[in-house]
Amino acid sequence: MVSPVTLPRLSWGDPASDRHALLAHGLGSTAALMWRFGLALADAGWYAQAVDLRGHGDAPRALDYRIEAYAADLAHTHPNHAGAWDLVIGHSLGGTSATLASARHPRWARRLVLVDPAIHLDDEQREAVNSGQAASFDDPSAESVHRANPRWHAHDVELKVDALRRTSRWAVEQTGVQNTTWDVRDAASAVTVPAHVIAADPEVNSLFQGETARRVLTNPCFTMSVVTGAGHSPHRDDPEQTMTLLMEALR
Repeated sequence: MVSPVTLPRLSWGDPASDRHALLAHGLGSTAALMWRFGLALADAGWYAQAVDLRGHGDAPRALDYRIEAYAADLAHTHPNHAGAWDLVIGHSLGGTSATLASARHPRWARRLVLVDPAIHLDDEQREAVNSGQAASFDDPSAESVHRANPRWHAHDVELKVDALRRTSRWAVEQTGVQNTTWDVRDAASAVTVPAHVIAADPEVNSLFQGETARRVLTNPCFTMSVVTGAGHSPHRDDPEQTMTLLMEALR
């Protein structure tokens, strides 16, 4: 049994809006790093709220870091603490968790946008993710972040440094340890609301491609676009193209 925790929120836009969006970040990040989506949605008349996932940023610490636990936290997060989200955007781990939450609670969200979601990771991909996270925590300096991500805005560099300093390294490590089978493809098949994947470019670095993408797209609720030339965090590598694809998906 999973005991959900209450996730802290940041917000953009007018709370009186009739369109409410939830933003869920990826592993080793925080709510603040979803700022590009928050700004774009606010400019389009939405009220967007981003959460720190368990063990990240200001969120409560826990012992359970299975995908099921992350999904349970999201499923217990509602606009103004009641009702359904008009839109949920999840990046990477946030997309994994949102997929599982939607499959298990079909009325939780009316629409999903998954940004290079980690729907299925084989052992080699899991090891690459774990190694990349360890390297980030080993040197959480602005110089290191900028060197690895020269295209990122200064805000993203600063916020990533802040995320690494405020996120539990143990929680991130346990997310790898506790999810030896990382696979929500069955959950993706069970999603019943419109779901659009904004994938990274496979020629750069994408977790959503190949057989995983083909299997997920057999669900007619799913559509897909690709941010050409962008890696696993397309909203940071190429925010303009990513936000254009987002708005096209929402239309």
